[in-house]
Amino acid sequence: MKALDALLEKLEGTVAVEDGVVRVKDEAKLKSQMPMLAEIAAVGEQPEKALAQFIIRGAALDLDIVPSSIHDLYMARGRGEVAPTFTVPAMNLRTLTFLAARAVFKNALAIGAGAFIFEIARSEMGYADQRPNEYVAEVLAAAIAEGYRGPVFIQGDHFQISPKRYADNPEAEVQAVRDLSVEAVKAGFYNIDVDTSTLVDLSKPTVPEQQELNYKLSAELTAFLRGIQPEGIDISVGGEIGEVGGHNSTEEELRAYMDGYNAHLAEIAPGAEGLSKISIQTGTAHGGVVLPDGTIAKVKVDFDTLKHLSRVAREVYGMAGAVQHGASTLPEDAFSKFPEAEACEIHLATNFMNILYDHMPEDLKSEIYAYLREHHAHERKPGMTDEQFYYKTRKRALGPFKKEIWALPAEVKEAVYQDWDGQFHRLFHQLRIGGTGEIVARTIKPVKILPRLEDYIGTEIASEDVSDLAD
Repeated sequence: MKALDALLEKLEGTVAVEDGVVRVKDEAKLKSQMPMLAEIAAVGEQPEKALAQFIIRGAALDLDIVPSSIHDLYMARGRGEVAPTFTVPAMNLRTLTFLAARAVFKNALAIGAGAFIFEIARSEMGYADQRPNEYVAEVLAAAIAEGYRGPVFIQGDHFQISPKRYADNPEAEVQAVRDLSVEAVKAGFYNIDVDTSTLVDLSKPTVPEQQELNYKLSAELTAFLRGIQPEGIDISVGGEIGEVGGHNSTEEELRAYMDGYNAHLAEIAPGAEGLSKISIQTGTAHGGVVLPDGTIAKVKVDFDTLKHLSRVAREVYGMAGAVQHGASTLPEDAFSKFPEAEACEIHLATNFMNILYDHMPEDLKSEIYAYLREHHAHERKPGMTDEQFYYKTRKRALGPFKKEIWALPAEVKEAVYQDWDGQFHRLFHQLRIGGTGEIVARTIKPVKILPRLEDYIGTEIASEDVSDLAD
């Protein structure tokens, strides 16, 4: 294949492809080539872009950097074999993913951390223009560049059902999530958060009735995932009992969801592994609540609810605990409270993007804001100030301006990197994941799933409307 030969020539013998398998010939030199290869994998032209993604994933496997499921660690925590003393950060990297992931791996290596997750939501794949193959490649390229080894946890966040599209055509919308799951699993996502909480119907008279469609579809999507997971891997599947931004979750809701889910899964897929964690609502909102001047309102997290429901999840249902969403814009002194509340996982996204915008040159920012005014004016609600509108919609520009963001001056990207580096340093210490590399080594047995070239070439996926989906 001429395009593959040309890319291998560009890599100057650092890797070879032998019988469809990537072999690393010169790791030290390959590390130095990672920025170039990661850029091709993100913003290159086809087919070179896809080939770069394939080579990165194959090279990572050859270096024992292995996309893995965190399921066994979480189930060990549910059995009481791993103490609930740390909270796993799950980081949504929407832009300059290679650069951000380098900062993650650097800080993880410094403190012996192994329990951390890279994730991207169905919505983010759309507006940030990062399909699963690309996202995995960017993360693994960062691991290679930083000299990381071992399991790498990559997660599909909010594989969510659109309530509008479900109302119009239920089967087509569920099939869209199945199709995305197939794409993601092929790419190396072995952690999937199934989110059918959008279909909770609070108008129903009882909590089990309110949760019925949610738990049934969650169980059906779990059974589907069990049917497509690679041999030797149990995908870590998460469920959700209430939309983030709604009322705070209750024990009655958790029990109604889990009892219904477990019963339905046993009926349709006897013996199948169930959920490893459960997402709840404790007072946060995705992206934070934006005040008229563009600042973020202070949010009070209900840590008592988080701790209580985490214990119910572990002690009654054998899961790792409860998951906290929408937390990246909380005050920094709040993060140490999540391990105290025994939360098993926390999802972080918006503030990483905010850091990029804080350093973005004014000319590019002005161009982006003009684009938002032209293409996303329909998202402007009555009474919104400019600051609120831009803050709420600027994530929509990450895909359309992806090449311009990658082409930012080196000094701008260095300033962004330094802030990301500092943020991950603080978060990882507050969430107490130092030393979790030992726990990962004890509980996770990585399974190498070799990528197939045919899953990369000619697999461009059409974009979809993600405006009503959560991050």
